Amino acid sequence: MKNDSVKGQYRVNEQIHVREVRIVGDDIESIVIPTYKAIQMAQEKEVDLVEISPNATPPVCRLIDYSKFLYQLKKRQKEQKAKQVKVEVKEIRFGPQTGDNDYNFKLKHAIEFLEDGNKVKAYVFFRGRSILFKEQGEVLLLRFANDLEDYAKVEQMPVLEGKRMTIQLAPKPGVTKKKVVTKPQQQSKGKEVVSSVMQHKGTTLADALKPEDAIKLQGQTEE
Repeated sequence: MKNDSVKGQYRVNEQIHVREVRIVGDDIESIVIPTYKAIQMAQEKEVDLVEISPNATPPVCRLIDYSKFLYQLKKRQKEQKAKQVKVEVKEIRFGPQTGDNDYNFKLKHAIEFLEDGNKVKAYVFFRGRSILFKEQGEVLLLRFANDLEDYAKVEQMPVLEGKRMTIQLAPKPGVTKKKVVTKPQQQSKGKEVVSSVMQHKGTTLADALKPEDAIKLQGQTEE
């Protein structure tokens, strides 16, 4: 059935009813001639007249063996399909007070996911009263994005949905397994957050957070 649908996409020989066509092919100069002459030329060369661009003025036809034409078409379609990479979204979960060791372990996995061409959705899950630490969760996700800035771009800034605060990252073009893995940054006492995380949005950390939260964070980093 698939082969039939491919065949049905192109008119061949006597199926071409326009008055004139532009012919192209191997060792053939592109010229416009009456359709009946193009068919005669195809017969003399023991090939077919295949209409490859019906919407052109006049329509473009190729002098080629129709079976060979279909084979080439299917081969190109197969190659294009092979090049299409299935992008998966890998999830990484944090707690609002994740320690350095756990953080660095998950950062390493995130780099591996990105190098494989996958997107990364990192989220902080708040249990019970831990929702009170949502600002800490936001800082953690922003720090995570900043530590991955050589590997990923931010597709979605931190957003709180129920008990989850989520950020989504996509791999940067050219990121591969050959890329040198930088040493993960240690979590500082003041919970440092670098403003370059925001560059893709053209904003700053203070703009992304609530005013009162930005003031708190500024006080923490100055300690």
